[in-house]
Amino acid sequence: MSIDRQSGSSPIKWFFKSFYLSNRFFFTLALCVLGYFVSYIFEASLFIMTVVMSVLAVFLLLDTFSLYRQTRGIQAFRNCPERLSNGDVNTISLSVSNKYPFRVAIKIIEEVPFQFQKRDLTFSTSIGVRKSEVLYYDLRPTERGVYQFGAINVYVAGLFGFVTRRYIFDENKDVAVYPSFLEMHKYELLAASHRLTDYGIKKIRRIGHATEFDQIKHYVLGDDPRTINYKATARMSQLMVNTYQEEKSQPVYCLIDKGRTMKMPFNGLTLLDYAINTTLMVSTTALNKGDKAGLITFSKNVDEILPADRQRRQRVKILETLYAQKTDFKESDYERLYATVRRKLSQRSLIVLFTNFETVNGMRRQLKYLSHMAKDHLVLVAFFLNSEFNEVLESSPAGLEDIFRKGMAEKLWNDKYLIVKELNRYGIHTILSKPENLTIDSINKYLEFKSRGLI
Repeated sequence: MSIDRQSGSSPIKWFFKSFYLSNRFFFTLALCVLGYFVSYIFEASLFIMTVVMSVLAVFLLLDTFSLYRQTRGIQAFRNCPERLSNGDVNTISLSVSNKYPFRVAIKIIEEVPFQFQKRDLTFSTSIGVRKSEVLYYDLRPTERGVYQFGAINVYVAGLFGFVTRRYIFDENKDVAVYPSFLEMHKYELLAASHRLTDYGIKKIRRIGHATEFDQIKHYVLGDDPRTINYKATARMSQLMVNTYQEEKSQPVYCLIDKGRTMKMPFNGLTLLDYAINTTLMVSTTALNKGDKAGLITFSKNVDEILPADRQRRQRVKILETLYAQKTDFKESDYERLYATVRRKLSQRSLIVLFTNFETVNGMRRQLKYLSHMAKDHLVLVAFFLNSEFNEVLESSPAGLEDIFRKGMAEKLWNDKYLIVKELNRYGIHTILSKPENLTIDSINKYLEFKSRGLI
């Protein structure tokens, strides 16, 4: 809705707020002034310049009349979803309609949320008589929370391009940025069309037999003879076999460390946001597989506990819980986490802990609590490999400072793999992943556990 005349200002004040003289007018006026200077030398040109100035004045009036004869010569609105997906490219569209009886040239200045730091998002186009045009642009948010879009400013040039009228469309709107639900929808579509390999999910052959009974069916060529049900065969007078399916309703808990080690940014997102996006995907995968998904977030305190469940609303609960997560990145208390897990998780569960260990000593301070959890649960620790180390390790040192930097990078790189070995030695499974690959690696690890019958 246009707010040009809804501010309570007088018509004259409103007119001058929306009235602009274009660069074309000032350029033409400058030429006329130059012509008047020339007329002092050649007096015969004075009459010509007077005619030109009169024509310019007439064109100026015609331009003004053509633009202001209609109250709403331009209509514009923004088509924006109610939620944006964090870390993903979200497409926004602007629809502009020309109600004037002539073709107009327009310039649009879009007021996007300040978090994007885009002060120059402009579009220039021309729209035919009674025509509409849709303009698209992409935004990639890197923080969860509420984003506010501002007004749409449309500048319309008149018939001769000497006058520009500004329209302001009050499209102020608050939009919530949620964890990466676009990736979740993409995964579900690929799963439905059996194209998960396009997403990076590996096909893992199940090792051994499933243990949860499904049904008794007629034997067909290729069935495992070991599954023949002899009682049913005798009763039906034909071969019958037992069929089994993967065990379902196994609790899968994602534990998110919101401490200071998760503050490091990569490609605009913090490690915490990568962990949150991955948690949404792992939980979705677990629910699709018939398992129960739960969530625990912690830093200095255990902030959120969402019990594992497989109800239809569980996915929405997880999404809303992840969206609301806030932290001041304090030191994480693993002792308190272990006490909570021991008290709240009575059934053996898969625990996927998203954290970050930079040094072996840092990991060893928490190893006691992780090893205790591993005695009662299947523990998977997912932490991050600093992908920026690759550039340093592959570079050729140019001086003493570069040699020192490369040596430090090699030490930190080696520490990551020492952490993996140390955790594995205590029966703790690990994922060492680059931030951008964390989702794929975590889902593949979960499916591997399912295929091996560990959960």
